[in-house]
Amino acid sequence: MSDVVERLREALGERVRTDEAARRAHRRDWWVLSELQDLEGRGPALPRAVVEAASTQDVSRTLVICRELGVPVVPFGGGSGVCGGIRSEAGDVVLALRGLAGLVDLDDRNLTATFRAGTNGLAAEQEVQRHGLTIGHWPQSIALASVGGLVATRSAGQYSTAYGNVEDLILDLEVVLPAGSILRTRRTPRASAGPDLRQLFLGSEGTLGVITEVTFSLRPLPEASRGQAFHFADLETGVDAIRRVLRDGFRPPVVRLYDAPESGRNFAGHCPEGRCFLILLHEGPEELVAAELAGVARRCGQLGGEPAGSEAVDHWLAHRNRVPGFGVFLEKGIVLDTIEVAATWDRVVPLYRAAVDSLQQVEGILNATAHTSHSYRSGTNLYFTFLARPARREQMEATYHECWRRVLDATLGAGGGIAHHHGIGRVRAARLADEIGTTGVDLLRAVKRALDPGDLLNPGTLLPPVAR
Repeated sequence: MSDVVERLREALGERVRTDEAARRAHRRDWWVLSELQDLEGRGPALPRAVVEAASTQDVSRTLVICRELGVPVVPFGGGSGVCGGIRSEAGDVVLALRGLAGLVDLDDRNLTATFRAGTNGLAAEQEVQRHGLTIGHWPQSIALASVGGLVATRSAGQYSTAYGNVEDLILDLEVVLPAGSILRTRRTPRASAGPDLRQLFLGSEGTLGVITEVTFSLRPLPEASRGQAFHFADLETGVDAIRRVLRDGFRPPVVRLYDAPESGRNFAGHCPEGRCFLILLHEGPEELVAAELAGVARRCGQLGGEPAGSEAVDHWLAHRNRVPGFGVFLEKGIVLDTIEVAATWDRVVPLYRAAVDSLQQVEGILNATAHTSHSYRSGTNLYFTFLARPARREQMEATYHECWRRVLDATLGAGGGIAHHHGIGRVRAARLADEIGTTGVDLLRAVKRALDPGDLLNPGTLLPPVAR
């Protein structure tokens, strides 16, 4: 037994697991490339041990011991990431946080709820709904992800156009720093007390600290919720309709526009062939919802949008949190993934065209489509889906990387941003300098060195890996 396992067991007892089942279950996230490599027998190695933390002090003790012995630590929340943010090496210790779960306190007067970071996202939402409240954060992975993971990846929810993304919903954090010290930010609706330290950990992907508690700012459950849908002649017109709606001050929580192929695939029977489908959900007081329904419908109609009824929205709501499995495709020699990017309004449609045109040049491409799912006053995101079947199985990984390269090249060429809400992980790490510049990467490295001088906390994620 290694020294680190002995030391950890002295401090944490049976919460230190070395059995193969625990180690295998915590060695990776849902990244397609890790799953492909597993199928080919060359997937991520089993970690040395898994620590099942049950308290903030467990996290602190684990980091202190591993730092003393120079052992890398990989934080593991729900494991639902899709960019390779979790990928263990043989000598690593995985710090599992699911046991660090549950509601700490709920304050109806101040509309706050504090959860331990390992709490399942859907369980957290269901807990506050029992009190007539909502977090309002609905990522597709909500039934799989942990509260801390949603913060660490800077996630976006399906209702973000009105309610904001995770950075707009948190009031304070508790974080264990790489050396084991504990940081608690102030619970206040706003502060002008220097740089906002919460921002260090939003999107840090477990590289700068381990989030152990999260306090959300809540809202009451809406009095009314109504959907409507429209179809447009082309994506450009639909995008302009969204821009007009938001510019004029309307804020439907859900605003999703699908290109023609995705419209036909997802809304057959609701959308005529070759048209682009827009679904919207409006929430709030009855009077506000009625006014927004009418105002948005009028603006969509002015741009040629044809109403399609609310049944399509009901259909989407019933199926929206289904997370597809990739294994059945990979076994058939098909590589696939989704890539979410973002751009200002003037760049969105050129970016879409450039990316789809480029993907269609990939040998064996089967699908190259996109939709928008998160919109803002100054722009929107694009969520691309690609599938490709190369001529030979040994070409699958190279084809996967080529599809990613083409979408990111098209995004950067159009002036867009390469990551909207899935994070960087490993799949985008080599392109981070293209997004934030070499000065930005140097700054992040400096912060990493200051907090984690041995690069022991989730190495290889976010920033390009350092030799170990």
